[in-house]
Amino acid sequence: MKIIRLLIVGIFFTSANLFAQIPTGYYDGTADLTGAALKTKLSTIITNGHKDMGYGSGTGGLWTAYYTTDVDNYYEKDGTVLDMYSENPAPNTTGIPNDAYQYKLGQVTAGGNQCGNGTNNENSCYNREHSLPKSYFGGKNATPMANDAHFVIPTDYYVNNQRGNLFYGETNAAPSFTNGTKIGTSSFPGYSGTVFEPIDEFKGDLARMWLYFITRYETKLIGFYNINTATSPFDGSTHNGYQQWIINLLLKWHVKDPVSKREIDRNNAVNKFQGNRNPFIDHPEYVNQIWNSTLSTTETQLQSFSIYPNPVTNNLLLVNGKDLQNIKKIEIFNISGAKVQTIKAPFTKGNSIKLNNLSKGVYILKTENNSQKFIVE
Repeated sequence: MKIIRLLIVGIFFTSANLFAQIPTGYYDGTADLTGAALKTKLSTIITNGHKDMGYGSGTGGLWTAYYTTDVDNYYEKDGTVLDMYSENPAPNTTGIPNDAYQYKLGQVTAGGNQCGNGTNNENSCYNREHSLPKSYFGGKNATPMANDAHFVIPTDYYVNNQRGNLFYGETNAAPSFTNGTKIGTSSFPGYSGTVFEPIDEFKGDLARMWLYFITRYETKLIGFYNINTATSPFDGSTHNGYQQWIINLLLKWHVKDPVSKREIDRNNAVNKFQGNRNPFIDHPEYVNQIWNSTLSTTETQLQSFSIYPNPVTNNLLLVNGKDLQNIKKIEIFNISGAKVQTIKAPFTKGNSIKLNNLSKGVYILKTENNSQKFIVE
């Protein structure tokens, strides 16, 4: 008989710590902190040890980082650039890449597709995209922000150029680019301008990058705001950081697209490259401990539940929590990220989950808004 043991931090747990390589003691001093105090403590932690590795000119800097931080080992699994603005995450059943195009890492002279300038269409080359546009914090010479691999990512040159300095947002417009990414009038409460909407697969990733930015650079936020108060995403404070509608959007995306193995691997790689981490990947719970949203609770709060007893026997997991009947689907993944079981409407007749005959190992149980890990021994 297999024994299933649940490892829980506190009462509730996210999958992030499963794969994270967090240095011992990295988050010392954060226990019992919330709000501005927690954010300021995290800012100190992730500032200490952060090395500015440079922007890179042909080689070096961010170009070097991308060889370990942004490689597609998750979708096509072919070692090409993982570009969130062109990646098509649909299941691949044909062996032919789903992406409309792909890029090889490196300079053109070495057989790669990186560039400084491309053409007026998709599929010419990839360059460096500041997920938070650099014009809002002083431009490419504003260091170390402009060189920070935690939020500067490789993307298609043309899509990057078309985005310009648009805010991320939500729109009812038709897709503008090959993977479904959109540009259009905002449909999200609090903003009526033009926005850039990435696909759902990466909304949480990008939200946590933006939250990292206002935490790492907390002491500089007022200066960033004063660059252009009329168009700034910042609100002039050191705590909230962004305009409230942006906080609402980021918290919504953080919940709807939980931390993935790919994101955890990227965090580990960036940490190895420049010496600091994104705390909202290691500890997704910090987000709601720091910021409050004016959206409804159901849009921005994680579903809280626990699994019991510990150990669990007979391949039967019992779940305790509020509003379990609202959970539409449960998915179970192994440590490699492969889905091993899917259960639709899992709690219509009770609070138990019958597992398939899982082999010994570590697994993640994932709902729409939360994840927990367990071990089969």
